[in-house]
Amino acid sequence: MKSKYDMLVVGGGPAGALAARAAAEAGNTVCLIEKRPAIGTPIRCAEGIGKDILKEFIKPDPRWISADIERARIIAPNGTAVRLEQDKAGNEVGYVLDRKVFDRELVWQAAEVGADVFVKTRATAPIMGNGAVRGAKVISAGTPVDIRADVVLAADGTEAQFARWAGLDTTVPLREMMSCAQYLLTDIDIDAASTDFYLGNDVAPEGYLWVFPKGERTANVGIGISGRKSRDGSRAKDYLDRFIAKNFPGGKTIEAIAGGVPVCRPLPCTVADGLMVIGDAARVVDPLTGGGIGNAMFTGRLAARVASECISAGDCSKAALMPYDAEWRASRMGKFLERNYKVKEFFITLDDKKLNTLADSIASVGFEELSVSALIKELIKRNPKMLFELKALKDALS
Repeated sequence: MKSKYDMLVVGGGPAGALAARAAAEAGNTVCLIEKRPAIGTPIRCAEGIGKDILKEFIKPDPRWISADIERARIIAPNGTAVRLEQDKAGNEVGYVLDRKVFDRELVWQAAEVGADVFVKTRATAPIMGNGAVRGAKVISAGTPVDIRADVVLAADGTEAQFARWAGLDTTVPLREMMSCAQYLLTDIDIDAASTDFYLGNDVAPEGYLWVFPKGERTANVGIGISGRKSRDGSRAKDYLDRFIAKNFPGGKTIEAIAGGVPVCRPLPCTVADGLMVIGDAARVVDPLTGGGIGNAMFTGRLAARVASECISAGDCSKAALMPYDAEWRASRMGKFLERNYKVKEFFITLDDKKLNTLADSIASVGFEELSVSALIKELIKRNPKMLFELKALKDALS
């Protein structure tokens, strides 16, 4: 480990790995640190991603694809299923990954083009100089080390500790932090080519429950509920256990994880002097679905490009780094985040009766594509009696 790099990346997930690879390819000296002893573990994700999104960043490889998804189902509280087949589902149907292998592949690619990678290396504080981030104090395998860098990319996930230490407000309101639990279950009867989403306040209040196949008779079965709901007496795990006892009573648990997912708006600003915030740390998780792999890779690669230009120019001030913040907000991703935040805020107000009404109204629709906009348009068209309530959805599309 050197004491000085052009770029220091804190976190070895998809955002950090893509950033490290892109920066190294641009000719920068890059150090990527990961606090855990192994890349990709523990899994803290349902592991789903759209095919087209994935292909923007890496060629699909059977080694880290657990399931090739052909269809999706959205299941209302009364059991009504809105079915979306592959030939009508656009790019929302995709893959279920094996993140343990996938994340390592991304980091290996960064290492192959010259990035230094260190695991079991935890940032403990930013190194500051004249109000700017100049690197990080870290503990690597028990040894304190100072790593200086022209720019630091904070890719430390939901915790977003590094950005907070550097002075950014990364607080997520309790109601906008989903409390999540997930089991990897085997020996269960599933459709191995379908991702299923269960809605309902008895099933997953202000959230949803998912079944994502990982092969024949194996799936990630998980849940995300509003943080405030988990405080009302039942934990996410309790809702998940009840669902599994009813639907997969013979299932065998191979892994169990729990954690939080921010479903808020992104950080008001994702740069500071000498600092860029990417991936989940920047709060660019889709607030409607909780998915964040594609957005993490997008922000990681974009941040690396902008940072490389600033490093070459010798100016890594907040003003110089701002094109990163402006560009992702103006991108398709940024617009979708804002729209999906508004859609999420609408749906969490609905009781089960209204959810059933909406699902029943579109259950027989032959969708030309599976997308949030297509679903909203059909809901508005087929529910004139709820037009006033659906105005929020209409406004989200505009």
